[in-house]
Amino acid sequence: MKKWFPLIILSMAQFLMVLDTSVMNVSISQLVDDFQTNVSQIQAAITFYALVMAAFMITGGKLGDVLGRRRTFAIGMAIYALGSGITSISRTVPVLVLGWSVLEGIGAALVLPAMVALLAGSYEGKDRATAFGVLGGVAGAGFAVGPLIGGWVTTYLTWRLVFVGEVIIAIVILLGLRVVEAAPKTEENNKINWSGAVMSGIGLGLIVYGVLRSSKWGIIRPINSPIAPLGLALTPFVIFIGIIVLNFFATDQKRREESGQYPLIHWSLFKNSQLKSGLSMLLMQNMILSGVFFSVPLYLQLTIGLSAFETGLRLFPASVALLLSSMLGSQLANKLSPKLVIRIALTILFVGIIILLSAIEPELESIEFATAMAMLGTGVGLMFSLLGYLTQSAVSDKDRSEVGALANTGTQLGTALGTAIIGAIVISSLAISFSSEISGDDRISEQVEQAIDVRLAEGVTFVSAEQLESAIRTSDVDDELVDAIIEDYEVSQLMAIRYALFAAAVIVIWAFFISKKLPDKPLVT
Repeated sequence: MKKWFPLIILSMAQFLMVLDTSVMNVSISQLVDDFQTNVSQIQAAITFYALVMAAFMITGGKLGDVLGRRRTFAIGMAIYALGSGITSISRTVPVLVLGWSVLEGIGAALVLPAMVALLAGSYEGKDRATAFGVLGGVAGAGFAVGPLIGGWVTTYLTWRLVFVGEVIIAIVILLGLRVVEAAPKTEENNKINWSGAVMSGIGLGLIVYGVLRSSKWGIIRPINSPIAPLGLALTPFVIFIGIIVLNFFATDQKRREESGQYPLIHWSLFKNSQLKSGLSMLLMQNMILSGVFFSVPLYLQLTIGLSAFETGLRLFPASVALLLSSMLGSQLANKLSPKLVIRIALTILFVGIIILLSAIEPELESIEFATAMAMLGTGVGLMFSLLGYLTQSAVSDKDRSEVGALANTGTQLGTALGTAIIGAIVISSLAISFSSEISGDDRISEQVEQAIDVRLAEGVTFVSAEQLESAIRTSDVDDELVDAIIEDYEVSQLMAIRYALFAAAVIVIWAFFISKKLPDKPLVT
């Protein structure tokens, strides 16, 4: 039993990270009310949290080699606890962003690579497969209880108590960290390439920021773009500059490695086909996961009108299925090829999304919706622990921190891109669908239609029908006109969610084709 003590401590850290995000997802409507803001601002905070982790994750992994993995883990956990404390007392969106998005993001960027490396270094062979299976199961448990805990606390108490609890859990982890054996520092990795850290952070940041702002600026045609180079929205230019910066980063890392200097990432790792395919699937997995679980709470809370706790209950089938299937993922890799397991998972995900699409109606169909959620949880869970085990099994101990950083960078970049892309699709689809519904409604005059189109051109956000009604129902506006506008808006809400889920289904198909490069033999024989 003693040999599993490190797994217990590291699993607590995994649970903490997953719990944090799942709580935010079911608390969106309450956060909007508490901070007197809109969904777009909360979406930005969620995306920025993932972006900060993605931007700093590679540097965090290198710090594990320089300072030692256990020490880096401890520093990161302390920063994370500070961020949780600030989040719990925040009263404005900027303070929320400082505590949750920035400090917790930086803390997680130090904790996660070290956590994966420490786990892989603590166990070998089938014990390692078991450990990663448990870690995936714990992540599934975080998804399972996160919506329920977050929903119940948010509905009946306050979401702030969740972050107070995170501070307490972080302290317990720090006190128990002594049972985790500290891997020795390697002399060849005793310096940090700070110019590379800056380039990787800026490149990743620009790409995700451009995607995030696309719903405001426009994707190609400018809407509220601050400038319009060549008559186009600023979005593609920001993304393109980010790609150029990442290209400079890659060139610099290759040059440093070839000349015997200290790169932030050894680019030769990407010659490892098992690692490269695993990282690609981690990116795709989290694009799908974050996109779907950003859209679904919008439907449940702002379209159907459920509370945060009721939302958590509706997500519970996905959470339980994720918990159970994630514990099987790495074990299946001992008997079946990763390619086969991942393709089974993607097929289940695709079918789940199709069922979910048919369930997006004005009245919630509980059985159909629960079935879709269970299938989504099963698909994600099968991939969850297997991909972590797959990437760490591809390298030796000296590369574990770098690989842990790359894996978590892919994870968080996928989360940021998924949230940003699906969020942009929700907002743009809402505007297009609402304009179309208004123009085809004989109850609405051409003058009112033009006024609404002007307002939509200035930007739109996803609000509940009740919020829209309270904003437009005045003594100067005819009740019949208000009812017509609200009915058209409710139809547009459903269409926006459907378009977002359809986009997630397309990403699943894309991932299926990428999976052909995964190993086609069991990892352990």
